[in-house]
Amino acid sequence: MRKKLSRGFIFLIIAIPLFMWLAWLLTPNTKLVLAIIDKTVLTQKGQEHISLNWVLNHEKYTKTSDKAYKVSQDYFGFFPRENEKYKLKGLERFSYSKLNQLSNDADLVYFTDTYGIYNNEWFHDGDVNERSGILYGGLSDKDLELLKLMKEKGKLIITEFNTIGSPTERENRKSFEQLFQLKWTGWTARYFNNLDIRENKEIPAWLVRNYKRSHRGDWPFKKSGIAFVNEQDEVVILEESTHLERSMPHILTGREFQDLYDLPESIKYPFWFDIMVPNTQVNQVVSRFDIEVNSKGKEELRKNNIPVTFPAVTRHLDDEYRFFYFSGDFADNPVPLESSYFKWIGFFKNFFYDQRNVMERGSFFWNFYKPLLSNILEDYQKQEI
Repeated sequence: MRKKLSRGFIFLIIAIPLFMWLAWLLTPNTKLVLAIIDKTVLTQKGQEHISLNWVLNHEKYTKTSDKAYKVSQDYFGFFPRENEKYKLKGLERFSYSKLNQLSNDADLVYFTDTYGIYNNEWFHDGDVNERSGILYGGLSDKDLELLKLMKEKGKLIITEFNTIGSPTERENRKSFEQLFQLKWTGWTARYFNNLDIRENKEIPAWLVRNYKRSHRGDWPFKKSGIAFVNEQDEVVILEESTHLERSMPHILTGREFQDLYDLPESIKYPFWFDIMVPNTQVNQVVSRFDIEVNSKGKEELRKNNIPVTFPAVTRHLDDEYRFFYFSGDFADNPVPLESSYFKWIGFFKNFFYDQRNVMERGSFFWNFYKPLLSNILEDYQKQEI
């Protein structure tokens, strides 16, 4: 009896993944032409856009009728090579006629990251936690031209955290803000589970130095908290207990958009985000960041003109144009691309992350990014048919 049960169990372990893979394989492809822009690709794993590729592959969206998107090839931007060599294949090399043709051919454009590549990151001769001269990055004139063309033609536009942050030039930033009626406050932020610089080596050295410069060389923080930095390199730190009732930022979504995009009411977000102010007469706020501050934290934010709550997902949808802005590094999640080849893999999502780890981002991918992007693409496809 035990042998039969063991054999049955082994059979299920083999049969279920095989069945899921065959079901995925037999799902028909849907051609969806994307112009993906990623200027922050340090390795061919394409970490900054891998979550996007996961969704495209899992939902069987393909660049032609039969060719899937490849993480290491199908984007515009920085292409790493061996021995510190690289190729630049961004939109900067395009003429207006080529940009116009791309806007005709593409169904949508997705800017996953324009932060770029810096010399000390690429040439391995400096401290990656320090800043250095930029090798490539920023929202360029040609990027803006494509965005204008896509908007004029009513195509879907998706942009993310840092699309117009440093190192984008001020004029291009203003053009983007006017184009989509969405303004950057100049502030970006990130949660750190430990602000003790003796223990947490992920805290950038430039961030600590800039804080100390305006606080008499002092860095008193030992607990978890949120670091805010603006374009003038001013730094504000909110620490657990001292300034925060709950140190982890959360993204909140109201009932209407929970139902529309299959999103949770609340989810933690422990990575980089920027603070945007949309024109709400033009745009809708789908989800918003919430920071639980005490009276001292509220005063610290007030002094620096930082709001307590601000958009996480902003959208504009009408016949004129279709636009989304994700105010976090949403497409950058440590998700295994191999899992995208199995239909209904979402039923097993809890095996892919550990909620006990406060810094894990797997739960954000499975419970927020994946359903959000899947529904955005599905709705767009329905409207285009």
